[in-house]
Amino acid sequence: MQTNSAIQEMLINQDNNLADALKVIDNNAQGICFVTNNAGQLVGVLTDGDIRRALIQGKTIQVGIRDVMQTSFISFSVDSPQAVVQAALTNVVRHIPLVDEQRKPVDYASFSRLHRTPIMQPMLDGNELTYVSDCIKTGWISSQGAYVRRFEKDFAEFCGARYPLAVSNGTVALHLALVALGIGPGDEVLVPDITFAASINAIIYTGATPVLVDIDRKTWTISISEIEKNLGPKTKAIMPVHLYGHPCHMDEIFAIAEKHNLFVVEDCAEAVGSLYKGKHVGREADAATFSFFGNKTITTGEGGMVFFKNEKVYEKALILRDHGMSKTRKYWHEFVGFNYRMTNLQGALGCAQLERVNDFVTKKREIASTYNAILGELGSFELPPQEEWAYNGFWLYTALLKEGVPVSRDLLIEKMLRNGVETRPAFYPLHLMPPYKDYPTKSTFENSLYISKQGISFPSSVNITSDEIENIKLSLKTIMEIKEIKQ
Repeated sequence: MQTNSAIQEMLINQDNNLADALKVIDNNAQGICFVTNNAGQLVGVLTDGDIRRALIQGKTIQVGIRDVMQTSFISFSVDSPQAVVQAALTNVVRHIPLVDEQRKPVDYASFSRLHRTPIMQPMLDGNELTYVSDCIKTGWISSQGAYVRRFEKDFAEFCGARYPLAVSNGTVALHLALVALGIGPGDEVLVPDITFAASINAIIYTGATPVLVDIDRKTWTISISEIEKNLGPKTKAIMPVHLYGHPCHMDEIFAIAEKHNLFVVEDCAEAVGSLYKGKHVGREADAATFSFFGNKTITTGEGGMVFFKNEKVYEKALILRDHGMSKTRKYWHEFVGFNYRMTNLQGALGCAQLERVNDFVTKKREIASTYNAILGELGSFELPPQEEWAYNGFWLYTALLKEGVPVSRDLLIEKMLRNGVETRPAFYPLHLMPPYKDYPTKSTFENSLYISKQGISFPSSVNITSDEIENIKLSLKTIMEIKEIKQ
């Protein structure tokens, strides 16, 4: 349990009115306050529901707390065993005041204080330990080992792709793909304004120039019309990013690339399990990259993968990945290469994770459906994109807080954290950040600015529990309703 100072934001004197109580409840974001007498003793509790019912009955917010508060409630001694207190918490009794010998509240218990729901955590209860232990027992722990090759083969088969190459992380996957395709100084690569910074950083690593492009308002992915607006004589490639798991308009992108003789490098870091018109993303591009960071749909801790369309480009990338060293002449270097290899330990994790990838994606989509129902009922959110031609893998469930609702996105994030729920803002527009603000563009970024300002991501782990979902639901409902009552 937290320190006694946490109780202060929960307390209100019985001589105050409902308007005062609303301020306390809004500030603590818990949907409840504990009522004390002038001696500081606990005499009642008052919830947002109590206030709402009182207002429906015709009372005003100037009515005194004494007339509305509950005098029959559960409390425990602060010395009570934690297991006893925790057992008394339910979806109805969500907060229990803890009092000292004089009946003065000195702390409180709640589900959110005993448990925090992270934005994402891996599920590692399959064959992960068995396979990693096998690496350790046999001594094959570095980049040489059967699990790396097996992971490459199995993941390529899962996606229906060719020429897979496992690498140490998703960022170097992008860099390796670009270098293998010959992209470098003097070239321009179009990249969406809303994406994780690894996308643009990989372009910069090559010496090429990134050109920032606004996103589509409907899909949150790179805009086709904005691609056409930003094409130029130096354009060498387009880097579509399947943001949060929703596929881009790939047919249109491929058509533009073919017309202008451009490469397509798909950033699929967030799109394991995502389908475009029935086929897994990443299988048709000149190069497609994936990330297996700890928060991804499947993980190897760190780690990434590149698929290539052309065998010769793949063979070049294979040499570049391994220090640029010849495959036929030991310690003879054909290129200035990189040490971008995946370890056998990572490959072992990947093989185990891949055995359950379909279950993970199914669970992600179930979580998204649950969130859609919760947020749809609240009416304060714009739900994430789901086009008919796209099968969204919902790596990280992200919705938009509608403009004009009584709580800002950043305040909602703060108040959800008070309820033990970690949420995150959507990615910042790249063009606003110091390293990227001077790169060329013909976009004005209305869509990326809006999505970034209003976007909020919710916990999306495949092992999220029903109790955690219920706490998220009740916390959102409480925060939104208190703001509406105050208005």
